[in-house]
Order: sequence, then structure tokens, then C-alpha cells
Amino acid sequence: MSRKELKIGKWLKINVTNMVAEFFRLPRENLAIVVRVQDSKNTMSLVVPHPSSESNSALMPYIEVSLRDNSHKRTRRNIGMDCTENSKEVRCCRYPLVVNFEDFGWDWIIAPKQYDANYCSGECPYSFLQKYPHTHLVHLAAPQGSGGPCCAPRRMSSISMLYFDHDLNIIYGTIPGMVVESCGCS
Repeated sequence: MSRKELKIGKWLKINVTNMVAEFFRLPRENLAIVVRVQDSKNTMSLVVPHPSSESNSALMPYIEVSLRDNSHKRTRRNIGMDCTENSKEVRCCRYPLVVNFEDFGWDWIIAPKQYDANYCSGECPYSFLQKYPHTHLVHLAAPQGSGGPCCAPRRMSSISMLYFDHDLNIIYGTIPGMVVESCGCS
């Protein structure tokens, strides 16, 4: 390309949202995103500033990709109640509890050193937040020896941890059932 063919260009903003979404939809089938530039005559060209051009030295081609979560997920209504230690609530409720592994002497856990575990506590009066119809029927029948409905976790979530195994290898794992997300009577 001769100096006469050089043209001063401009920055173009191109929306590639659909292409990137398709790329992430089937990640194992897609190995790369290829960017090709064509002019109005459908000739392939790549726009690169001339290295000796001082005026263009700060303008180097680049691609900037921004990812946004545009999904409009419905948030599930939390059926259980959240309480604080100062709450006067006597019914089944989720209370905050921070577990500190160092307090237990568990020095084999690298991270997190502590996390929000939460716990369930409170009474389960007749038909209050009972998870199973069976709980309601047991409460009505009141057989001898049945404790009736009890306040217990309804939904639990996991935490990720770094810890040492028995051979002092560092392990990264997801431990299920470590955080109480909601409570109810069962």
C-alpha cells in the first residue's frame, strides 16, 4: 500500500451483543471470535496506523468488550421470616449467625476464615409456614411421642472454601448445605 492510499479513519462503535451471546451459548463449540474489517468495496483490510506517523502514534486499533447481565430474572418471594437477635418474634424465623472457624481451632481452613451461616429458631404454631401437608396432619392427629412441627431450614446454599486435606494439599471445594437461606416449620 502506498502513502497515497492511506486514509485518515475514525473510531467505529459496533454492537456485537448477539454474536457474543451466541458465542457464550455454546462455548465448547466456539474456539474464538474473529474480527474482519472490510471496506465499502468488500475488500479485506486491517486498519493499522503507520509506525512512523507521529500524529497516529496514540491511536492503535483495539477491541473493547463489555459484558452486562441483562437478564430480568424473577426473584422468588421469600416465604420465611428474617429476624434479628433483638426481635420479639416467637414464630419460626431465620437469625443471623457468623461462624468463625478459628474460634473452633480449625486452622486447616485457609479461606474463608468466617462466613454468615444463619440458623432457624422459634415456635411453629398451628399451620404456620409448614412445608409439608404431612406436618399439618401430624399436628392435627397429635400421636403420642410426636414433637409436632419444628422450625428447621427450608432452603440451604453452599459456600466455596480453600482448605488443607490430610496430606496438606490445598483443596478448593464447594461445600453444600452451609448457609441457611430460609426457615420454615416441618
